[in-house]
Amino acid sequence: MSVSNSKVFVIQGPTASGKTALAINLARKLKTEVISADSRQFYREMSIGTAIPSELELSQVKHHFIHSHSIHSELSASQYAKEAKPILDNLLLEKGAAVIVGGSGMFIDALTLGLDEIPHDKEIQQKWSLIFETKGLEYLQNELERLDPVYFSIVDRMNSVRLIRALEVIELTGKPYSSLRKGTVKNAYAIHRFGIDWNRSDLYERIDKRVEEMIDAGLLNEAKALFPNRNLKALNTVGYAELFRYWENQCNFEEAVDKIKQHTRNYAKRQLTWLKRYEQLSQLNPYADLTLMEQLLSHLK
Repeated sequence: MSVSNSKVFVIQGPTASGKTALAINLARKLKTEVISADSRQFYREMSIGTAIPSELELSQVKHHFIHSHSIHSELSASQYAKEAKPILDNLLLEKGAAVIVGGSGMFIDALTLGLDEIPHDKEIQQKWSLIFETKGLEYLQNELERLDPVYFSIVDRMNSVRLIRALEVIELTGKPYSSLRKGTVKNAYAIHRFGIDWNRSDLYERIDKRVEEMIDAGLLNEAKALFPNRNLKALNTVGYAELFRYWENQCNFEEAVDKIKQHTRNYAKRQLTWLKRYEQLSQLNPYADLTLMEQLLSHLK
């Protein structure tokens, strides 16, 4: 069976929407494997705060890119695509289908659509890095919002690397970064893309509940162990960054937890905005009589 005739099933969308369980059920149904596209579940030092699948879930179907890398070797979208593509192609050849699941739209697009060829200028990059060091993150955020509100609406605004990259390209080309990131299809995959369409208020309630469950499961101890490495890019992550601020006496514990919930909700909103990029996306209704799996299969018919 050729790769072009095989099917790639993508389950993506906001955090806490139920993607993991659906992806596992689908992979079992198709007798294939799951490729994770959650840019923080890659790191073996981070478990609770990244909501990796449980041991039971991992035992039901083989997963790729769960605890596959270390925080000391950050995995970029381009490197992820380079490493994941042979796995994806092999699954398609051997099993005729593969399931990709995650909330990191940039990583999913890098793997399934290919990366856009965007220019780079080291001197301009260094200039914006120096601006970041002297004027701080908020200055970068304000500049990007002014120059490219479209990309600003979907970018991780706490990620200085992505902000600097966007500002570098805008200065270099004179064009909005978003206009150059079209996700031109370079890989001949037959993609079936699904999301889970929760009401916003219910999704936010699920997020708040998940954060509380993470705290109960020991997120505090996990983050404390990572505190000495807090300057690593991989740890500039919701759920950890807020607790680091707590130990740096910038807020109290209750404020840190509230910020985790707020920042996770903000992240979910950006994930929902990202989904608007796709012309073909089937939204599954978690309130319907049919299960999510039944709805997904009906779409395929």
